Amino acid sequence: MAEEQQREPLLKKKKVYYADCSGCRVEQHKESRRGLPIRELLSIWTVVLCTALPISSLFPFLYFMIRDFHIAKREEDIGYYAGYLGSAFMFGRALTSVAWGVVADRYGRKPVIMMGTISVVIFNTLFGLSVNFWMAVSTRFLLGSLNGLLGPIKAYAVEIFREEHQALGLSTFSTAWGIGLIIGPALGGFLSQPAVKYPNTFSEESLFGRFPYLLPCLFISIYAMIVTIACCWLPESLHTHNEANKPTEDSYDALESATCGSTAKEKEQESEPTSTGNLFKNWPLMSSIIVYCVFSLHDMAYTEIFSLWAVSPRIFGGLSYSTDDVGIVLAISGFGLLIFQLSLYPSVERFMGPVKICQIAGVLSIIVLASYPFIATLSGFTLSLVLNCASVIKNVLSVSIITGTFILQNRAVEQHQRGTANGISMTAMSLFKALGPAGGGTIFSWAQKRQDAAFFPGNQMVFLILNVVEGIGVLMTFKPFLAQPV
Repeated sequence: MAEEQQREPLLKKKKVYYADCSGCRVEQHKESRRGLPIRELLSIWTVVLCTALPISSLFPFLYFMIRDFHIAKREEDIGYYAGYLGSAFMFGRALTSVAWGVVADRYGRKPVIMMGTISVVIFNTLFGLSVNFWMAVSTRFLLGSLNGLLGPIKAYAVEIFREEHQALGLSTFSTAWGIGLIIGPALGGFLSQPAVKYPNTFSEESLFGRFPYLLPCLFISIYAMIVTIACCWLPESLHTHNEANKPTEDSYDALESATCGSTAKEKEQESEPTSTGNLFKNWPLMSSIIVYCVFSLHDMAYTEIFSLWAVSPRIFGGLSYSTDDVGIVLAISGFGLLIFQLSLYPSVERFMGPVKICQIAGVLSIIVLASYPFIATLSGFTLSLVLNCASVIKNVLSVSIITGTFILQNRAVEQHQRGTANGISMTAMSLFKALGPAGGGTIFSWAQKRQDAAFFPGNQMVFLILNVVEGIGVLMTFKPFLAQPV
């Protein structure tokens, strides 16, 4: 009892802020501010949307782009080449995510964020100007390699919000991410091949007639340029002060060390930053990253397969949709997702917790996805209604799962490791997402050649495999595999 009293502080420690530290200024702003942080939410939203839009904007026109490159010998082989082009971005990001995370932890979040938005401006435009398959693959690979902002912006989303708003911050992150992965294909569907769709505005001899897939890429690049300029006023959240030069207000530490003896030294040792290597021994972090990767593999494969399935001919089990039709479906899904994530998800997360959300959403997602082969047998208004409802539900469930894993990852580490931890997460996720389009395109191409098979013919096999991956992810959300931070 006497020892416990001895260890109680004689003075209440006050937080010490450093005038020359941008991270301290962010902390002071958080302490003094009350109410909903609209400006910070908008900052997270615009930056994440900027990096999410180019990832999947190519999927609605990817089928036609590969066809125009004349690299596929047969129509059934288009999905094979589409998979490799779709995975080039993620493969490039997988090689550099950890390095960008380390840079963000050492030099700050803001430089990495701005470098990522600038890479979108340059290489997404060059992708729209691609004249052959290998130029398209190269520009997508370079875009992924130099766009390392996703891990740092995820850490930033935790650091600039008060604790009671962190779930909303990460929900905004995942909402913008999900919206980008939906609105991106919608833009690609509406704006690609403008000389064919809007001949009164764009002629075949114009720039957009000679480069039919430039317009959606240029639209996204212009948005990225605006975001890059706006990021100049983005506050830096990383603490850069020198701990050795503490102000006089911090005399509490000296008093405590004189009073408590070795206790202060023990606390000091406990509070020392752990090394980067110790992150791999942090099982709550690593288990949540693995679960995140499995669900990301499923989501990326689903994103590509949905667009390929929708535009493929009816004779191959598709819907024979145009790129405009796909754009409409994805735009409606994006609107539904926006309403759910901003209005309902924070309350649901507080009531159920991130793990339970992942488990329930995963099971419901399997049920919805199992209905897709039967949706292909519908037509007319019934097809449109059922497909839109299924697409909205599927995307809401997917983004809810991703948001839950984001929360688990960021709760598992301290601030000085969040950039590196999210870099590790992005590297692992990018590897899995690189497998998603490549594997999904290959499986889709293979499934179209087995329309008369006795066991899960055609696209039934595609959606079965997607559900198997989703089921594995759901099983991994249970103990003892998934550990939560204490």
